[in-house]
Formats: sequence, structure tokens, C-alpha cells
Amino acid sequence: MKALIISADLFEDCELKIPYQFLRELGIDVDITSMHKGAIKGKHGFNVYPTITLNEVDPEQYDILILPGGKGPSLIRKDIKALEIARYFFDHNKLVAAICHGPQILISAGLMKGRVATGYQSIADELKEAGAIYKDEEVVVDKNLITSRQPSDLHAFMKAIKEYLYYESKR
Repeated sequence: MKALIISADLFEDCELKIPYQFLRELGIDVDITSMHKGAIKGKHGFNVYPTITLNEVDPEQYDILILPGGKGPSLIRKDIKALEIARYFFDHNKLVAAICHGPQILISAGLMKGRVATGYQSIADELKEAGAIYKDEEVVVDKNLITSRQPSDLHAFMKAIKEYLYYESKR
């Protein structure tokens, strides 16, 4: 099993770091990708070195897509390749987990119509305008989509991912 985390400068540090570590502890290989080579810097100073660029990503190689929040999604949502990757995951019913501002990428990819989701409070209206059914809950699971609101929801977010993966492994 392999996971892909898409991020960019000013990501919310813990929303990238905790899922990365959690997935690695589950024995899942994880690649971090961004729009360019070299370090990307979190809002609180955590540096991450992407293993590949967005243009190098072959989404067929991955089972899980993680979209951390912070300000990174506002940059990523403008990248055509990132939107294509998100669409691929939805088209192939692969797990997509987005927290905080991460759902903005899915909004720009046109993937939220009719989906039940949550996100950071400041994007609630944007989610609704994109056709999502917004719920102000710490974690929302809608088929292959898992969303959470903010860093304080990370425990519930990771638990939902683990439960989803466990359920899928039993199918």
C-alpha cells in the first residue's frame, strides 16, 4: 500500500507531520509531493522535502491521497496536475483524506457536488457553494472521502483513516 501527500509552503505543520508518521507506523509507504523540488516550509517552521514533484506523480501507484490544510491548498488548487490527481483518486474510488483547508483542492477539481464533508470553518460556505453537504463535525466519512476541520480533530481523522483501511482490507 502506498500513500501520497500533496502539500505546499505554509501548510499546517501537524496536519502533514502526523498523517505522515501515522501511515508510516502502519507500514504504508508515503511520498510527499509539491509543485517544485526543494523544501516546503510549514506555517510553524517545519521543513519537509518532497520526494517527487507533482509533475512526476503517477496516481496509479498510490492507494491513499492525503491533503493537509494551512495555506498550502490555496496554492495547490491552482495546479492542473494536482487537480488531475484528485480526480483520478475519485474516479478510481481510492481513499482521499482532506483536513482543514485541504478540501479546497477538491472544490477546485469539481469533486464536492453531493458529497458530505467538513473543513475549516472559513471554507464552509465555499464547500456548500460547490454542492457539498457541509457538517460541522470533527470527522466526516462519505464513501472514499474522509474530511476533518482542524488540527484538534487529527485524532478522529487518523482513527477514521485507520478504520477505513481496516474495513477495505477485509473486503
